[in-house]
Amino acid sequence: MKQIEAIIRKSKFDDVKEALHQIEVNFFSYWDVTGVGNEKQGHVYRGISYSTTDIQRRYLSIVVSDEFLDKAVNTILEAAYTGNVGDGKIFVSDVLEAYRIRTKESGHSGIN
Repeated sequence: MKQIEAIIRKSKFDDVKEALHQIEVNFFSYWDVTGVGNEKQGHVYRGISYSTTDIQRRYLSIVVSDEFLDKAVNTILEAAYTGNVGDGKIFVSDVLEAYRIRTKESGHSGIN
């Protein structure tokens, strides 16, 4: 199993959530976060200067089976994309085990 951690624009969250539901990823956790990025210069929009490091972000945590990893990552990449600085990051790590508390199922059964 793999854990996907994605930091995306808050404005793209609904698109990402809908895309994940379409590929049957129906359970994940998310948080509103603020971070600092690599972009050092601000942008001007309608005469107002703003920093790209202060764009609202959403942090998603998703656990999927190994076979489903590429499909889930590609779905997030497509749905979260704007082509602008600050689109976000995706990190993937191994999950040793997962348990469903209600039924005490473990492994693949524990995440589906």
